[in-house]
Amino acid sequence: MMDSQIVWTRWDDPGLEHLHLSRSPDGSVEAESIVVGVADGRPFSLRYYVESDTSWRVRQCRVEALQGAVRIDLRSNGDGTWAGSDGEGLPELAGCIDVDIEATPYSNTLPIRRLNLQPGESREIGVVYVSVPTLDVSVKRQVYTCLERDRRYRFQSVDSGFTADLPVDRDGLVLDYPGLFRRVNLPLSPTVD
Repeated sequence: MMDSQIVWTRWDDPGLEHLHLSRSPDGSVEAESIVVGVADGRPFSLRYYVESDTSWRVRQCRVEALQGAVRIDLRSNGDGTWAGSDGEGLPELAGCIDVDIEATPYSNTLPIRRLNLQPGESREIGVVYVSVPTLDVSVKRQVYTCLERDRRYRFQSVDSGFTADLPVDRDGLVLDYPGLFRRVNLPLSPTVD
């Protein structure tokens, strides 16, 4: 099992994330993280766990607000069929493979790795979007474009029109999300592959 420790800070607002990324013996990717920050002028803290299969398709997503009783637990078959922790289907999320937790740039790694785009190639996708701090769940449309393979991708939110060019490391982890997040340089650790 390989491990990576990643830390991001917010550009303007107070905030910090510590992500532990590992690959389990079966090849699935597990991301566990703590995020603290400010949203709508109020502090928040949350913990999330995202498990992806060997093709970076999300299989499970848990997000928990640490200061309250709000928690979501979603499971997927990896092909766009979702259910809650009780096993009840969530047809409103049908077709989504990835999750986008608003408070973390790790969300961008999932489609970057899964789509495996070539330079100049773009793909529009639907994602399960988790807003912070409310943890409301909805579907959002996004476009990813490979600008420079394993180095730079363009993210576009179809719904809001927001666009950002994201430099990434060789694991597809965001180095700098202009105006939002920047990675803290840590001593070298093994990569996830």
